[in-house]
Amino acid sequence: MAETEKEKKNPIRVWLVEDNIPFRRAVARLINKLDGMTCAGEFGSAEESFRRLAIGDIPDVMLLDVGLPGINGLDAVGKIRKALPETRVIILTAFEDDDKIVKAICNGASGYLLKSAPMEEISSAILDVVGGGAPINPRIAKRVLELFSSMAPPEGKDYGLTPRERQILERMVEGRIKKEIASDLDMNYHTVDAHIRSIYTKLEVHTRAGAVAKALKERLL
Repeated sequence: MAETEKEKKNPIRVWLVEDNIPFRRAVARLINKLDGMTCAGEFGSAEESFRRLAIGDIPDVMLLDVGLPGINGLDAVGKIRKALPETRVIILTAFEDDDKIVKAICNGASGYLLKSAPMEEISSAILDVVGGGAPINPRIAKRVLELFSSMAPPEGKDYGLTPRERQILERMVEGRIKKEIASDLDMNYHTVDAHIRSIYTKLEVHTRAGAVAKALKERLL
């Protein structure tokens, strides 16, 4: 009961950056109907959202379209993640283009979903990223792994990951949150958290998305 009251007092603040007005308004209405979250901002371009960010208004999660006027969503991801490392960005798009998928993940997107996804999947993705997950449509996740696997392997750098850290990183790539990793590997939650911090240090990244992107690009698993 206490947790429910807390969620009502401090709902997850979601921003929606989408130039298709009917779609944007429909998604915003649905988000506002959900318990524990609110659509705190609607924008037709990345530039509009940047102006709002400049006055100190910061969302927990941003749903970002790719085909935006001006700065496109893929370029905006990197700017947002650099300025706001705590804000999670989920690409919400109609595109399944391979290059766009790879660029979004490498630029720091925490998730990649299609606009055709049911609202339940979108709301679940928002909760997942807040909890430290990396939601990606299963079909897209499979394609991402195939894409990176088909790339020529890099010269290789030894990051000194332990076997346990590799097991944890593998599950991070699969999009599992800390609780799921702990359960799967029969580990204490705080021990998993310590290992993840060690992984970040060794890979020279600061976020889960950065660790996943590096693991995929450099085929560390």
